[in-house]
Amino acid sequence: MSTSPRSSIEDSDRKYVFHPFTALRQHETSGGRMIVRGKDSTLWDAQGNRYLDAMAGLWCVNVGYGRTEIAEAVAAQIERLSYYHGFSSMATDTPALLAERVLALSPVPMSKVFFGNSGSDANDTQAKLIWFYNNALGRPEKKKLIARTRGYHGVTVLAAGLTGLASLHDGFDLPLPMIRHARAPHRLWEAREGATDAEFVRLLADDLEALILREGPETVAAFIAEPIQAAGGVIVPPEGYFAAIQEVLRRHDVLLIADEVVCGFGRLGSWFGSELLGIEPDLITVAKGITSAYYPLSACLVSERIWSVLADGSSASVFAHGYTYSAHPVGAAAALANLDLLERERLVERAGERGERLQARLHAAFDDLPIVGEVRGRGLLGAVEFLESRSPPRAFERSRGIGARVAARCLERGLITRALPASDTIAFSPPFVVSEDELDEMVGLAREAADEVAAGLGHE
Repeated sequence: MSTSPRSSIEDSDRKYVFHPFTALRQHETSGGRMIVRGKDSTLWDAQGNRYLDAMAGLWCVNVGYGRTEIAEAVAAQIERLSYYHGFSSMATDTPALLAERVLALSPVPMSKVFFGNSGSDANDTQAKLIWFYNNALGRPEKKKLIARTRGYHGVTVLAAGLTGLASLHDGFDLPLPMIRHARAPHRLWEAREGATDAEFVRLLADDLEALILREGPETVAAFIAEPIQAAGGVIVPPEGYFAAIQEVLRRHDVLLIADEVVCGFGRLGSWFGSELLGIEPDLITVAKGITSAYYPLSACLVSERIWSVLADGSSASVFAHGYTYSAHPVGAAAALANLDLLERERLVERAGERGERLQARLHAAFDDLPIVGEVRGRGLLGAVEFLESRSPPRAFERSRGIGARVAARCLERGLITRALPASDTIAFSPPFVVSEDELDEMVGLAREAADEVAAGLGHE
């Protein structure tokens, strides 16, 4: 390994690394922060600056940084067998053990697990499974996929189109033509003033049904939804939302994919968001929390209803889908060690307990700030949305970048949060091992940053 000085490494990053979701010219000119070490909920950069990570990386380092138990499991697996593929009925042991364990945790009965590398490719896989399923049933026109505005389902060609955020479409010729979007369950912007939750739910269900009828139910294959929309704003649906949505889907024989990439494996205080919100999916997508990001791994959980059709429909030949790294034994070893930690340390329950504190602290800190329109969330998933006016709700001009300013001020104070793309919103998604004192410090630093931004608005 090169012994180049740290400044040279940072320069190499600036010159040669193509960074995701980054202002490209700005990074090429100025570079960024190089994170070099992490422990529990804390990170350090190359200059020795400390940061509290209120985002667990990208909603994913659930068991915290520096867990030697996972490192040791990965090292042992690499020494024993670093890789073998899953094609042509070849198998390795750790993916088999992991599949059995994940199915036992599933919020509804599932039959099989297909392993991939990321949430994005998993949602692409879900689409292909559904298209094959309908072809096998003699329904070649039933291929359209409905997602929701503000939803996030990945960045591959198909998944980026499912994602209901314009920034992922602009300039990329997306979404693909078989994708449609329904309304997000976001009271702040979508509900009629004075509407009850029941009235808002009815509006959303009727809106979805009208979309399906316009397209033709014989052409609509599936609906995909996160239990709580994460990157789109941490949008918590109203009570009864999924029951009403599922009634519509069943009436028109439309499959339901639960995208549990962020909510799955404990972030809301239960193993899956589907448990809390009454979702009964036909397929489930997981990633992030399955390994706490210690190794890239995703999974599609497939119900018996789907599996039996796939198996019978491909009985005369191989099922021609899969990746070089599908069912990677090292990734599965990391996931098994991660699940051991979640269970042994009761981290899912702890996420629920710490989540109650996070939600209470966010409301206490931000409800009285005039530029805050809404504080929302559940478990260790929270958000603060900034508005120019509360009544009636009026957003800041997007060009002012209020959420991004607050996130930048947080970073200056040693707090990593995230400005979300669809609104002036900052998010909180800390590791499950976060302490009460750290939660208090995170929220306090965020309030200081918001106060500074708010004070500066009067001078614009």
